[in-house]
Amino acid sequence: MKIYILVDDPESWIIEWARKIKQSLSKGGHYISLVHHQSEIEVCDIAFYLGCTKIVSRQVLDKSKSSIVVHPSNLPKGRGFSPLAWQVLEGNHEITVCLFEATEGVDEGGIYLKSSFNLSGLELNDEIKQKQGQAILDLCLEYVKKYGHIKTEAQLGEPTYYDRRSKGNSELDVHKTISEQFNLLRVVDNERYPAFFYFKNKKYILKIYDDK
Repeated sequence: MKIYILVDDPESWIIEWARKIKQSLSKGGHYISLVHHQSEIEVCDIAFYLGCTKIVSRQVLDKSKSSIVVHPSNLPKGRGFSPLAWQVLEGNHEITVCLFEATEGVDEGGIYLKSSFNLSGLELNDEIKQKQGQAILDLCLEYVKKYGHIKTEAQLGEPTYYDRRSKGNSELDVHKTISEQFNLLRVVDNERYPAFFYFKNKKYILKIYDDK
């Protein structure tokens, strides 16, 4: 089959996993292209849209027989942006991951496959992303293997939505304990959006690492 993988942010953490998907599927005899812009997608069997920051147009979606998104929430709960980070902040330990057919609506498509992974509550951002990436890899490979033999299931229930996170969401409150804010420390990115706090009108950056 002819398959495209779009990651529209070349610096995204998911690039590593997109390359692993490409490598695995190439070994299976499929023609795989990893691209970074919607305009690069041509007529194909499957297009995977992974970690995309821009809305994919209907014109582009129509170029593939199946347009796939993988989203780490139990849809229709948790549509929108940064669902995994928000769930960690909520204290969730079991994360559902859905592979579904992309539509013009936000995370509204029918679901093909689901999986889940568990968090102990101690993982930092890199380890959380590692678990998420493995789930994405496994679901994408399973979908290609079962392509043409599985049907979508409609999302059931009342949808909820998460807002987009920004660098400002990494701010710590100096009046709260580390324990109270540990989940926030777990989801900050030490390089792209590190934790920070203000003390006596001065801004301080705080980076966190696991002492292994």
